Amino acid sequence: MKYNELTVNKNTRPSRKGRGISAGQGKTAGRGTKGQKARTGHRKMPAGFMGGQRAIMQAIPKLKGFKTLHSKAEVVYTDTLNGLKGNIDNFVLAEKSFISSPYVKVKVISRGEFKSNIALETQFASKSAIEAIKKAGGSFKKVAVPMRAKKEDK
Repeated sequence: MKYNELTVNKNTRPSRKGRGISAGQGKTAGRGTKGQKARTGHRKMPAGFMGGQRAIMQAIPKLKGFKTLHSKAEVVYTDTLNGLKGNIDNFVLAEKSFISSPYVKVKVISRGEFKSNIALETQFASKSAIEAIKKAGGSFKKVAVPMRAKKEDK
């Protein structure tokens, strides 16, 4: 064992700051004199704090309202479905231009008289619309929104 190979562990006990003038780190405890950085709690400033002047988030005008993440369902009325027969799903409704795309939520709402015998498969339907469909001899099945086909990598 040689002197230069000895390992010395540092004193891990934290220094006791602010314990009087003669303690080494006493009186101002290494913070200097006066000012914002000398005060307690100066390290916990809120996000966007700009030294006491008005923060940028407070200076910029706010936008009104909010934008929802959930898209609204497109509405289809029962009286528009009167001429259709067989299985009706999002693809048939999009083909007949009742909805913008087959990959959107669809809600069927009762309006007028309904006389077609159809098997409806959409995301939503009002109670009165379901009753009208069943009264006409049809059926309603709640299904998920169809997913778009993924593009294959070449």
